[in-house]
Amino acid sequence: MRSLVTDPLDPLHTELLSLAQEAARRAGELLRDGRPADLAVAATKSSPIDVVTEMDIAAEKLITNLISEHRPDDGFLGEEGASTEGTSGVRWVIDPLDGTVNYLYGLPTWAVSIAAEQDGEAVVGVVAAPMRGETYHAVRGRGAWATGAWDGERRLGCRPAAPLDQALVSTGFNYVTEVRTHQADVAQKLIPLLRDIRRGGSAAIDLCDLAAGRLDGYYERGLNAWDLAAGDLIAQEAGALTGGRPGERPSRDLAVAATPGVFEPLQRLLEDFGAWHD
Repeated sequence: MRSLVTDPLDPLHTELLSLAQEAARRAGELLRDGRPADLAVAATKSSPIDVVTEMDIAAEKLITNLISEHRPDDGFLGEEGASTEGTSGVRWVIDPLDGTVNYLYGLPTWAVSIAAEQDGEAVVGVVAAPMRGETYHAVRGRGAWATGAWDGERRLGCRPAAPLDQALVSTGFNYVTEVRTHQADVAQKLIPLLRDIRRGGSAAIDLCDLAAGRLDGYYERGLNAWDLAAGDLIAQEAGALTGGRPGERPSRDLAVAATPGVFEPLQRLLEDFGAWHD
Protein backbone atom coordinates (compact mmCIF):
# COMPACT_ATOMS: atom_id res chain seq x y z
CA MET A 1 0.00 0.00 0.00
CA ARG A 2 1.32 3.39 -0.96
CA SER A 3 1.45 6.55 1.11
CA LEU A 4 3.04 9.92 0.45
CA VAL A 5 2.27 13.14 2.33
CA THR A 6 2.52 16.34 0.31
CA ASP A 7 1.66 19.97 0.95
CA PRO A 8 -2.00 20.26 -0.10
CA LEU A 9 -1.40 23.89 -1.12
CA ASP A 10 1.66 23.21 -3.28
CA PRO A 11 1.35 25.66 -6.21
CA LEU A 12 3.30 23.32 -8.49
CA HIS A 13 0.70 20.60 -8.03
CA THR A 14 -2.06 23.11 -8.76
CA GLU A 15 -0.27 24.10 -11.96
CA LEU A 16 0.21 20.46 -13.00
CA LEU A 17 -3.46 19.69 -12.33
CA SER A 18 -4.65 22.61 -14.45
CA LEU A 19 -2.41 21.59 -17.32
CA ALA A 20 -3.43 17.92 -17.11
CA GLN A 21 -7.10 18.88 -17.11
CA GLU A 22 -6.69 21.07 -20.17
CA ALA A 23 -4.70 18.43 -22.05
CA ALA A 24 -7.20 15.69 -21.18
CA ARG A 25 -10.12 17.90 -22.22
CA ARG A 26 -8.60 18.73 -25.59
CA ALA A 27 -7.53 15.16 -26.29
CA GLY A 28 -10.96 13.87 -25.29
CA GLU A 29 -12.65 16.29 -27.65
CA LEU A 30 -10.31 15.25 -30.47
CA LEU A 31 -11.07 11.58 -29.90
CA ARG A 32 -14.83 12.08 -29.49
CA ASP A 33 -15.41 14.57 -32.29
CA GLY A 34 -12.65 13.56 -34.69
CA ARG A 35 -13.23 9.80 -34.83
CA PRO A 36 -13.41 8.90 -38.53
CA ALA A 37 -16.27 6.69 -39.67
CA ASP A 38 -13.75 4.37 -41.32
CA LEU A 39 -11.37 4.19 -38.33
CA ALA A 40 -8.84 1.43 -38.88
CA VAL A 41 -5.99 -0.25 -37.02
CA ALA A 42 -2.71 1.59 -37.53
CA ALA A 43 -0.47 -0.94 -35.77
CA THR A 44 -0.47 -3.82 -33.30
CA LYS A 45 1.54 -4.31 -30.11
CA SER A 46 1.73 -7.48 -28.02
CA SER A 47 -0.48 -9.52 -30.37
CA PRO A 48 -2.63 -9.06 -33.50
CA ILE A 49 -5.62 -8.11 -31.30
CA ASP A 50 -3.68 -5.54 -29.22
CA VAL A 51 -4.24 -2.57 -31.49
CA VAL A 52 -3.28 1.06 -32.01
CA THR A 53 -5.36 3.45 -34.10
CA GLU A 54 -4.35 6.68 -35.80
CA MET A 55 -6.35 8.49 -33.11
CA ASP A 56 -4.22 7.08 -30.25
CA ILE A 57 -1.17 8.56 -31.94
CA ALA A 58 -2.83 11.92 -32.67
CA ALA A 59 -4.11 12.26 -29.10
CA GLU A 60 -0.70 11.56 -27.58
CA LYS A 61 0.91 14.12 -29.87
CA LEU A 62 -1.66 16.73 -28.87
CA ILE A 63 -1.05 16.07 -25.17
CA THR A 64 2.74 16.11 -25.32
CA ASN A 65 2.84 19.20 -27.53
CA LEU A 66 0.52 21.13 -25.20
CA ILE A 67 2.42 20.20 -22.07
CA SER A 68 5.80 20.89 -23.67
CA GLU A 69 4.69 24.39 -24.63
CA HIS A 70 4.11 25.20 -20.96
CA ARG A 71 6.76 22.99 -19.32
CA PRO A 72 9.58 22.25 -21.78
CA ASP A 73 11.87 20.70 -19.16
CA ASP A 74 9.48 17.94 -18.06
CA GLY A 75 9.84 14.29 -19.03
CA PHE A 76 7.29 11.99 -20.66
CA LEU A 77 6.31 8.35 -20.67
CA GLY A 78 3.52 7.65 -23.14
CA GLU A 79 1.92 4.47 -24.40
CA GLU A 80 2.41 5.43 -28.03
CA GLY A 81 6.11 6.16 -27.80
CA ALA A 82 6.64 9.46 -25.99
CA SER A 83 9.72 8.91 -23.83
CA THR A 84 12.01 11.69 -22.62
CA GLU A 85 13.86 12.05 -19.33
CA GLY A 86 13.43 15.77 -18.67
CA THR A 87 15.39 17.82 -16.16
CA SER A 88 12.67 19.32 -13.91
CA GLY A 89 11.93 16.32 -11.69
CA VAL A 90 8.42 16.09 -13.20
CA ARG A 91 7.42 13.30 -15.58
CA TRP A 92 4.09 12.96 -17.35
CA VAL A 93 2.71 9.43 -17.69
CA ILE A 94 0.15 9.34 -20.49
CA ASP A 95 -2.33 6.90 -21.93
CA PRO A 96 -3.91 8.96 -24.71
CA LEU A 97 -6.66 6.38 -25.31
CA ASP A 98 -7.25 3.77 -22.63
CA GLY A 99 -9.74 1.29 -24.05
CA THR A 100 -8.61 1.39 -27.68
CA VAL A 101 -10.55 -1.73 -28.69
CA ASN A 102 -13.74 -0.24 -27.21
CA TYR A 103 -13.05 2.94 -29.18
CA LEU A 104 -12.39 1.00 -32.37
CA TYR A 105 -15.76 -0.75 -32.06
CA GLY A 106 -17.68 2.38 -31.09
CA LEU A 107 -18.21 1.33 -27.48
CA PRO A 108 -18.29 4.24 -24.99
CA THR A 109 -15.94 2.91 -22.29
CA TRP A 110 -12.66 4.63 -23.13
CA ALA A 111 -10.70 7.43 -21.53
CA VAL A 112 -7.75 9.79 -21.66
CA SER A 113 -5.43 9.21 -18.69
CA ILE A 114 -2.76 11.72 -17.65
CA ALA A 115 -0.64 11.63 -14.49
CA ALA A 116 2.17 13.88 -13.33
CA GLU A 117 4.92 12.33 -11.25
CA GLN A 118 7.28 14.32 -9.06
CA ASP A 119 10.50 12.56 -8.15
CA GLY A 120 8.97 9.22 -9.12
CA GLU A 121 5.65 9.51 -7.24
CA ALA A 122 2.31 10.37 -8.85
CA VAL A 123 1.08 13.67 -7.44
CA VAL A 124 -1.61 14.55 -10.00
CA GLY A 125 -4.00 12.33 -11.93
CA VAL A 126 -6.71 13.17 -14.46
CA VAL A 127 -8.96 10.71 -16.29
CA ALA A 128 -11.42 12.08 -18.87
CA ALA A 129 -14.23 9.80 -20.08
CA PRO A 130 -15.82 11.90 -22.85
CA MET A 131 -18.63 9.51 -23.80
CA ARG A 132 -19.77 9.53 -20.17
CA GLY A 133 -19.39 13.28 -19.92
CA GLU A 134 -17.27 12.75 -16.81
CA THR A 135 -13.76 13.78 -15.77
CA TYR A 136 -12.05 12.56 -12.59
CA HIS A 137 -9.05 14.15 -10.92
CA ALA A 138 -6.90 13.99 -7.83
CA VAL A 139 -3.95 15.78 -6.30
CA ARG A 140 -2.14 13.78 -3.65
CA GLY A 141 -3.37 14.89 -0.25
CA ARG A 142 -6.39 16.81 -1.60
CA GLY A 143 -8.91 14.01 -2.23
CA ALA A 144 -10.48 12.81 -5.47
CA TRP A 145 -13.11 14.74 -7.39
CA ALA A 146 -15.23 14.46 -10.53
CA THR A 147 -17.34 16.59 -12.82
CA GLY A 148 -20.25 15.21 -14.80
CA ALA A 149 -24.00 15.57 -15.31
CA TRP A 150 -24.37 16.96 -11.78
CA ASP A 151 -23.66 20.59 -10.81
CA GLY A 152 -20.09 21.48 -9.91
CA GLU A 153 -17.40 19.15 -8.65
CA ARG A 154 -18.32 16.09 -6.62
CA ARG A 155 -15.95 14.63 -4.06
CA LEU A 156 -15.41 10.92 -4.65
CA GLY A 157 -15.48 8.25 -1.98
CA CYS A 158 -15.38 4.47 -2.01
CA ARG A 159 -18.38 2.39 -1.03
CA PRO A 160 -18.62 1.16 2.56
CA ALA A 161 -16.67 -2.06 2.96
CA ALA A 162 -18.72 -5.07 1.89
CA PRO A 163 -18.19 -8.74 2.75
CA LEU A 164 -16.21 -10.33 -0.05
CA ASP A 165 -19.17 -12.43 -1.15
CA GLN A 166 -21.11 -9.20 -1.72
CA ALA A 167 -18.30 -7.41 -3.58
CA LEU A 168 -18.63 -6.33 -7.21
CA VAL A 169 -15.15 -6.59 -8.72
CA SER A 170 -13.88 -5.58 -12.15
CA THR A 171 -10.95 -7.00 -14.08
CA GLY A 172 -9.40 -7.06 -17.54
CA PHE A 173 -7.79 -9.59 -19.84
CA ASN A 174 -4.45 -9.55 -21.60
CA TYR A 175 -4.15 -9.75 -25.38
CA VAL A 176 -1.65 -12.62 -25.31
CA THR A 177 -3.58 -15.90 -25.61
CA GLU A 178 -1.64 -17.86 -22.98
CA VAL A 179 -1.95 -15.06 -20.43
CA ARG A 180 -5.67 -14.47 -20.94
CA THR A 181 -6.33 -18.20 -20.69
CA HIS A 182 -4.73 -18.20 -17.25
CA GLN A 183 -6.66 -15.04 -16.32
CA ALA A 184 -9.91 -16.80 -17.26
CA ASP A 185 -8.99 -19.67 -14.94
CA VAL A 186 -8.43 -17.23 -12.07
CA ALA A 187 -11.74 -15.47 -12.77
CA GLN A 188 -13.55 -18.81 -12.80
CA LYS A 189 -12.24 -19.51 -9.30
CA LEU A 190 -13.14 -16.04 -8.05
CA ILE A 191 -16.68 -15.74 -9.40
CA PRO A 192 -18.33 -18.09 -6.85
CA LEU A 193 -16.72 -16.09 -4.03
CA LEU A 194 -17.92 -12.63 -5.13
CA ARG A 195 -21.18 -10.89 -5.93
CA ASP A 196 -20.02 -10.79 -9.56
CA ILE A 197 -17.22 -9.78 -11.92
CA ARG A 198 -17.31 -7.01 -14.54
CA ARG A 199 -15.01 -6.46 -17.51
CA GLY A 200 -15.24 -2.92 -18.87
CA GLY A 201 -12.15 -2.67 -21.06
CA SER A 202 -10.49 0.41 -19.54
CA ALA A 203 -8.29 0.13 -16.45
CA ALA A 204 -8.42 3.89 -15.91
CA ILE A 205 -12.23 3.93 -15.85
CA ASP A 206 -12.38 0.85 -13.61
CA LEU A 207 -10.19 2.58 -11.05
CA CYS A 208 -12.30 5.74 -11.23
CA ASP A 209 -15.48 3.70 -10.86
CA LEU A 210 -13.98 2.21 -7.70
CA ALA A 211 -13.26 5.75 -6.49
CA ALA A 212 -16.84 6.80 -7.31
CA GLY A 213 -18.42 3.93 -5.37
CA ARG A 214 -19.53 2.01 -8.45
CA LEU A 215 -17.29 -0.99 -7.73
CA ASP A 216 -15.93 -2.65 -4.61
CA GLY A 217 -12.67 -3.82 -6.16
CA TYR A 218 -10.52 -4.17 -9.25
CA TYR A 219 -7.57 -6.31 -10.25
CA GLU A 220 -5.60 -6.97 -13.39
CA ARG A 221 -2.35 -8.51 -14.57
CA GLY A 222 -0.15 -7.09 -17.32
CA LEU A 223 -0.79 -3.37 -16.86
CA ASN A 224 1.80 -0.73 -17.70
CA ALA A 225 2.60 2.47 -15.84
CA TRP A 226 0.42 4.55 -18.17
CA ASP A 227 -2.59 2.30 -17.53
CA LEU A 228 -2.33 2.81 -13.78
CA ALA A 229 -0.71 6.09 -12.85
CA ALA A 230 -3.70 8.46 -12.85
CA GLY A 231 -6.42 6.00 -11.84
CA ASP A 232 -4.38 4.52 -9.00
CA LEU A 233 -3.92 7.97 -7.44
CA ILE A 234 -7.62 8.84 -7.89
CA ALA A 235 -8.64 5.56 -6.22
CA GLN A 236 -6.25 6.14 -3.32
CA GLU A 237 -7.46 9.68 -2.76
CA ALA A 238 -11.05 8.37 -2.66
CA GLY A 239 -10.12 6.01 0.18
CA ALA A 240 -9.25 2.83 -1.71
CA LEU A 241 -6.26 0.66 -0.89
CA THR A 242 -4.01 -0.20 -3.82
CA GLY A 243 -1.08 -2.53 -4.31
CA GLY A 244 0.23 -5.53 -6.17
CA ARG A 245 1.24 -8.86 -4.74
CA PRO A 246 1.25 -8.79 -0.90
CA GLY A 247 3.69 -6.15 0.32
CA GLU A 248 4.38 -4.83 -3.19
CA ARG A 249 3.33 -1.87 -5.28
CA PRO A 250 1.13 -2.28 -8.36
CA SER A 251 3.14 -3.69 -11.24
CA ARG A 252 2.84 -5.67 -14.45
CA ASP A 253 2.66 -8.81 -12.31
CA LEU A 254 -0.51 -7.66 -10.57
CA ALA A 255 -2.46 -4.54 -9.73
CA VAL A 256 -5.17 -4.66 -7.03
CA ALA A 257 -7.39 -1.85 -5.79
CA ALA A 258 -10.39 -2.14 -3.48
CA THR A 259 -12.28 -0.67 -0.60
CA PRO A 260 -10.82 -1.29 2.86
CA GLY A 261 -12.17 -4.63 3.98
CA VAL A 262 -12.25 -6.04 0.45
CA PHE A 263 -8.64 -5.30 -0.47
CA GLU A 264 -6.81 -7.79 1.74
CA PRO A 265 -9.09 -10.82 1.20
CA LEU A 266 -9.17 -10.14 -2.56
CA GLN A 267 -5.40 -9.75 -2.70
CA ARG A 268 -4.94 -12.94 -0.69
CA LEU A 269 -7.21 -14.93 -3.01
CA LEU A 270 -5.40 -13.60 -6.07
CA GLU A 271 -2.10 -14.69 -4.53
CA ASP A 272 -3.49 -18.13 -3.69
CA PHE A 273 -4.88 -18.53 -7.22
CA GLY A 274 -1.59 -17.41 -8.81
CA ALA A 275 -3.14 -14.44 -10.61
CA TRP A 276 0.35 -13.04 -11.17
CA HIS A 277 1.81 -16.27 -12.56
CA ASP A 278 3.18 -16.70 -16.09
